[in-house]
Amino acid sequence: MALTMRTRASAPRSAKSGARAARPARVAPVVRAAAVTSEVPDMNKRNIMNLLLLGAVSLPVGAMGIPYALLFVPKSSGGGGGGQAAKDALGNDVTSAGWLKTHLPGDYSLTQGLKGDPTYLVVNKEGSIENYGINAVCTHLGCVVPWVGAENKFKCPCHGSQYNYAGRVIRGPAPLSLALAHATVSESDVVTFSPWTETDFRTGENPWWKA
Repeated sequence: MALTMRTRASAPRSAKSGARAARPARVAPVVRAAAVTSEVPDMNKRNIMNLLLLGAVSLPVGAMGIPYALLFVPKSSGGGGGGQAAKDALGNDVTSAGWLKTHLPGDYSLTQGLKGDPTYLVVNKEGSIENYGINAVCTHLGCVVPWVGAENKFKCPCHGSQYNYAGRVIRGPAPLSLALAHATVSESDVVTFSPWTETDFRTGENPWWKA
């Protein structure tokens, strides 16, 4: 009797296992891509389209960019022979009369000179503007060299180079003297810088900065 009960109890399990075995395996769906039939334009058409697009973009960009860039070009009243008006800290032309009202004899003050370089305008002992300007860019590594009035010379704070009152190098590591520029006063009283191309009066040699 006990054996019969065991057989009956196990029968449902066998049926359930058979049902599982008979269940078919799942088949992964296959996705087929649709064929692309759109026409691709040939190379000539593509090049023409690219040129048209480039032209459409370049015109408005150029129209806006050129006037913006001109804002950074300082205006100059200039002069013949490559002369350029000296500019003060506010970007105004320096006039002899206006400068000498606020700068006493022995004064060395910076202005904007040729190519926008900081350039010392010198007031001599007679109270007039000296006929040369001294470029303030150190010939060692390009630092702006301050004038030390108490010592009557220029002293570079970067590496210790020194120059005398006229900008001639007297102590390294700077290898050369400071560059010079002619300083003249025009008929309209504007101080004008122009390139110094002749012999350097401080060394008796040709100017190293001559282009």
